[in-house]
Amino acid sequence: MELPFPTVDPMWFGRLVPGRLSTVANDTFKDIEKLETDLWEAADNLRANSKLTSSDYFMPVLGVIFLRHAANRFDAAHRQIEEEQANGTMPKRKVLPADYLRRRALWLPESARYDAIMQRAATSGADLPKLITDAMTAIEAEFEPLLGVLPKDFGIFEPKVLEDLMRLFNSEQIKQATGDVFGRIYEYFLAKFSMQKAHDNGEFFTPSSIVQTIVNVIEPDHGVVFDPACGSGGMFVQSSHFIEQAGGDTAQKVVFYGQEKNRDTIRLAKMNLAVHGLEGKIAEAITYYQDEHTLAAKCDFVMANPPFNVDLVDAERIKTDPRLPFGLPGVNKGKKVSNGNYLWISYFRSYLGEKGRAGFVMSSQASSVGHGEKEVRQKIVETGDVDVMISIRSNFFYTRTVPCELWHFDRTKPATRRDKVLMLDARNVYRNVYRKVTRKIYDFSPEQMRNLAAIVWLYRGHRERFFGLVKDYLGRVCEESSAIPVALTTFETTLSDLRERFDRLAGAAAKHGVIEADKKASLADAATELREAFAPYEADRTRLLASVRAFGEAYAKALPGENDKQHAARTAFDANAEGIRGLIKQVDLLYKLAARVADVGAALAGDSLIAAAYDRRSAAKLAKQLDEQRKAAVEQLKAAVYFHRQGRDRAEDRQVPAGVRRQDAVLSGRP
Repeated sequence: MELPFPTVDPMWFGRLVPGRLSTVANDTFKDIEKLETDLWEAADNLRANSKLTSSDYFMPVLGVIFLRHAANRFDAAHRQIEEEQANGTMPKRKVLPADYLRRRALWLPESARYDAIMQRAATSGADLPKLITDAMTAIEAEFEPLLGVLPKDFGIFEPKVLEDLMRLFNSEQIKQATGDVFGRIYEYFLAKFSMQKAHDNGEFFTPSSIVQTIVNVIEPDHGVVFDPACGSGGMFVQSSHFIEQAGGDTAQKVVFYGQEKNRDTIRLAKMNLAVHGLEGKIAEAITYYQDEHTLAAKCDFVMANPPFNVDLVDAERIKTDPRLPFGLPGVNKGKKVSNGNYLWISYFRSYLGEKGRAGFVMSSQASSVGHGEKEVRQKIVETGDVDVMISIRSNFFYTRTVPCELWHFDRTKPATRRDKVLMLDARNVYRNVYRKVTRKIYDFSPEQMRNLAAIVWLYRGHRERFFGLVKDYLGRVCEESSAIPVALTTFETTLSDLRERFDRLAGAAAKHGVIEADKKASLADAATELREAFAPYEADRTRLLASVRAFGEAYAKALPGENDKQHAARTAFDANAEGIRGLIKQVDLLYKLAARVADVGAALAGDSLIAAAYDRRSAAKLAKQLDEQRKAAVEQLKAAVYFHRQGRDRAEDRQVPAGVRRQDAVLSGRP
């Protein structure tokens, strides 16, 4: 059975998942990207300045990052506990390790706290490798799931090299990194080691935006969550984020189970869980041959990124496996399964309980391949459990450049959808759909992931959730709009300072008898252009800010949650959005003209008489400052337009749910 792409109107999907990012988030993203690159280059000096290979220092480096991340989370939880005890929301009693776990942090004994380790090493001359090893041992003693897991081979480093590494992760910027930022750093290092093939060809890492997309579709918020190819545990961590963002307590809602064939990768998974204050039951096993947790037909949610296109699975060992009710997908002359993709797909379906959902990454070839795999696919389609499929473009993975698909099963699909599958072509349906991580790697922005999830909500008939998303976007329009006046005032204050300096410059130049006429004319022309450009800007800015303020007064305190009112709010901001786009051009022009006057002034200020009236160095400094303020003002203006665009596009697509259902692939089970 072929599963064709696309089946959703490409232009609609294009509107739903726009290419422009949240500007504030984009700046943060760039900062994190630079930080990650700097950290990696510094850490990679271990290889350059020692006899170590990346395989040697892979676990110890991640151990140092683990210590830093654990310290950051511990400090954040400690501050939260102090605040709650101060305001009375938590009793004033002895704080227990469990109090930290409830706030998704590990309780760290004094000897395992990053700052304490650094201080002892600096003041007592203690052996740094031993201090770190002792810290790992102390953490394991306090948190039983980590027993025997944390790296302790820090003696392989030269003391100075290890000290440099520890200092690298002790900067103020790193200390202030939030959980999300540090999670990115941890993932980045996993990915970089993965690219170096330092560990099992990089099969332990799945990009977080892929994992989040799966989580958003299957919504793992209760019961047994199982990953039979769990790698470093990213599926579990993102499931926890999903639960807690909805106000739930992960420990009370779900139990995590995993299987992983590589012992060191299991250590990574347990470290990743522990640093987030989570626990999981992870077994060392090869899922093709083992079901260590005996979870067949017992799981509420199954999530995985299995290895693709494996062709060495022993058919004789699995031919009677009850987890393969649809049969083997094909056996070659060597009695090996010719391709393991449909083994995995069958496993995922078989692990689900009667009300279970599954989401997993799969090779893009699997939805159209023929022969024995086609027969298995037909049987799976005939169950009616195939729910949502999303086609992902190439270059989403650090270790694989090929495209992939995200498959989702739902055993509780209502009768009205049993013969339908929502199929989203998220490859190249709209220009710049994806966010660039590097020149070669892409991912989804947070808004893009929410908008993808919104399609699924509409498909499932969850219109109120869709309206809630639009309401959130309208709230962000109000929030971002309210910050525009401050950003513009900051820009205008510096511009005003420069204009006063330019006036003194022009006055001095006019009185100067030696300066060539063409230079005077050039300065006069530049100053005149700046003056003439400011007048219409000032008028447009005044009108725009008044209109934006009126919009906020009308909607900010009572955001609309109903269809018609959301349409009205979107329409009410349309003129503002257009005005903001025009004002952005004017802000850019004002900076360009001011910079031109500053350049002309710098050329003239070599003359002592001109220099007495015009300080070119301070003017140059102000011009640079003006450029930074211009960027900030433009980004703030764009932020308001961006979220208006989100709300507008969602509002315009109110009638799309029925259209989506009409375009769902109706799968009869026949090829």
